[in-house]
Amino acid sequence: MNRSLHKGIIFDMDNTLLQSRINFSAMKQAIFQHWVDHGICEPTIEWEKHTASQLIEIGRQSERMTSELEQAMWEAVTAIEKEGMHGAVLEKHAVEVLDQLKENYHLYILTNNAYAAAVEALKETGIASYFDEIVAREQMTTLKPSPSGIHYIRNLRPDWPDSAWTMIGDSWIDGKAAIDGQVAFISYQGNQLDMERHEVTPVVYITDLLELLRVLEA
Repeated sequence: MNRSLHKGIIFDMDNTLLQSRINFSAMKQAIFQHWVDHGICEPTIEWEKHTASQLIEIGRQSERMTSELEQAMWEAVTAIEKEGMHGAVLEKHAVEVLDQLKENYHLYILTNNAYAAAVEALKETGIASYFDEIVAREQMTTLKPSPSGIHYIRNLRPDWPDSAWTMIGDSWIDGKAAIDGQVAFISYQGNQLDMERHEVTPVVYITDLLELLRVLEA
């Protein structure tokens, strides 16, 4: 590997490299109902309009939160994740692109999923070995769209400038985390209206992972 090129690429996992079947709507509803059942939040909250990470933070910021309630919430979330990640398949051209990028870049995964679920899915699909580090929610203080995970990864290479880093993801929460972490963001099959609504401006929108090879060389 050409380590003279000190550059890092951070990949989101779900629906960026892997086609998972995680039921995010069911996850959000489970978190919301758990909070309502224990008086953490009001039943009038429009949970459908929040991301799972936003709903989690609503609970974590509540004065009524206990370690037992938070643990029960994580157990419910992890169960839905593991069910959805089982049998995950790779996005088209994922291996071909990772093979080429690994020659000149350090590669990282940044996912809101649990570490064990992420590693299992990446090993099952045969791509775990491409990554210098797999960073999951256990390494973050706050989930994406917070830049906490970006900061964690960047601290692994503290001498690298902002310009050394790029993130690829499908969701506005990936873009928000990247931009707030001073990292360039490439949107893969992202919803442009969602990006604009959350004030996320990607460097470029791509629809096929092969486009990364051209974009990163430009």
